[in-house]
Amino acid sequence: MPLVLSSEARMVRDTAFDFFRERSPVTALRKLRDDNDPVGFSRALWREMADLGWTGFLVTEDYGGSAFGITGLAQVMEASGRTLAASPLLSTALLGATLLSSAGSAEQKARYLPELVAGEHLFALALEERSRHSPERIALTAERDGAGYRLTGQKTFVLDGHVADTLIVAARTGGGITLFLVPSDANGVARKRLTMVDSRNAANVTLDRVTVGPDAVLGPTDAGADLLGAALDRARAGLAAEMLGSASEAFERTVQYLKDRRQFGVAIGSFQALKHRAAQMFCEIEMTRSAMLAAVSALDQGGNDAAALASLAKAKANETFFLCGNEGVQMHGGIGMTDEHEIGFFTKRARVAMAIFGDTAFCRSRYAQLMGY
Repeated sequence: MPLVLSSEARMVRDTAFDFFRERSPVTALRKLRDDNDPVGFSRALWREMADLGWTGFLVTEDYGGSAFGITGLAQVMEASGRTLAASPLLSTALLGATLLSSAGSAEQKARYLPELVAGEHLFALALEERSRHSPERIALTAERDGAGYRLTGQKTFVLDGHVADTLIVAARTGGGITLFLVPSDANGVARKRLTMVDSRNAANVTLDRVTVGPDAVLGPTDAGADLLGAALDRARAGLAAEMLGSASEAFERTVQYLKDRRQFGVAIGSFQALKHRAAQMFCEIEMTRSAMLAAVSALDQGGNDAAALASLAKAKANETFFLCGNEGVQMHGGIGMTDEHEIGFFTKRARVAMAIFGDTAFCRSRYAQLMGY
């Protein structure tokens, strides 16, 4: 399993790093937050990302994509993590594209995937119903209503749920979990945007007797748990890449501060205790990078250990980002606690990202189970 990038992946990585640094720095996220932007990201920037082909990395050429794979998309997500860029990469380019490509009918793929790749149609996975990640505990019901279904229940923390054109809703049916494609403007759908501490876009969604036809079913009936499992593995690996980028940026900013800040006539980076703490961050980042690359490589190759490696990568990214966020604020001292300094944005992002698709305890437990412990 290669732990180095191909020349094509390196090219994607370099392009993405330059793009986000120039087009979507942390100051852009601050402005979206301070202006209380109703969308929460730049639609113009999203179209530029689509023009670069990033939205089609998990979509075949038949529908306008490139099928470059999760390894390529992970490089984009790592770069976006560097600047905490607000975009529907996770909700649409990763989760939406994965579920539609793997479970969609020919009609569904033809209808949705070209628009997804073009950056014209946004998706959101309506999965969570509790304060902690529990993908198997679905209470929202889908009851038979003639040839179609009637959906009733609530979803919480739906990423980009307030702006998505289509919701991918996980519902409890007679024999298990089934996925449904629900237009966000359907009668009975209510969305309430959440104000997150890290300014990530999310919403609570209520479905009150929402009626959909049989063509809204995504994949086989009662087989949604397996579809979700595979999609969430990709999401964990992709989010691990994003968190790696954020942790790396927090680390590099902190090291630069240690070089610049002087006390007693010398740079504080010369103090041995701070050197040790910086060295620990560096080592943890490199281990996280290896875990992430192993996960995305296994996912692209269809390896039997892909699910375990995705859980491992997310667990490690949780720990590393938590460490680098905390150490960044502490080593910056008093200024790190202020909103005027950007290092605090990374600490806030770490707290929220750690909970998405499985906190450290969840991912460790899942890894242990998959490894037979």
